[in-house]
Amino acid sequence: MDADHPPFRLETDRLLLRPFAPSDHDAMLAIYSREDVVRYLYEGPHDEDEVRERLAVKVTQREIEGPGDILRLAVLLKANARVIGDLTLRWMPDEHRQAEIGFVVHPDFQGKGYTTEAARVLLRVAFDALGLHRVFGRTEARNEASARVMEKLGMRREAILLENEFVKDEWQSEIDYAILDREWKALPAKRRR
Repeated sequence: MDADHPPFRLETDRLLLRPFAPSDHDAMLAIYSREDVVRYLYEGPHDEDEVRERLAVKVTQREIEGPGDILRLAVLLKANARVIGDLTLRWMPDEHRQAEIGFVVHPDFQGKGYTTEAARVLLRVAFDALGLHRVFGRTEARNEASARVMEKLGMRREAILLENEFVKDEWQSEIDYAILDREWKALPAKRRR
């Protein structure tokens, strides 16, 4: 299948989620070239060539079928098809039926519930479609917005790792969140949609 014609789409009331295409370069550059976006990520800000290289990898990560697979999805506003973010679901390469969730959204679209709405779809994929047991997410301890999203998703704070990594010339701390399949199923239906 052609990379500019993704094989599937997922949607919410306000968003479309689809695999990345090479044509998403400008939108990804607008996100990952910003210091305020990459502040708590391992790398960046990225220039045009770095975004092109990373996008080439994202374009290939369009299906998740078993351990070791990574699904990367572009987040688009339904109203105008503008790419506003990047979602990741990484099925861990072991027998424990776990996945890691990740998300990045352009600052102009933060605080509107888009990230939670999009990430909730990935939890449905993980638990309802793939039958995984546990999904976890990690954030730098100062990234309060990401922590709030995971809490809104019904994930519980499991650990705080103090100064566990030296990133961008400073010690950074990590907060880990997770949700089990039974916890997901126990959430009210409106929080799973």
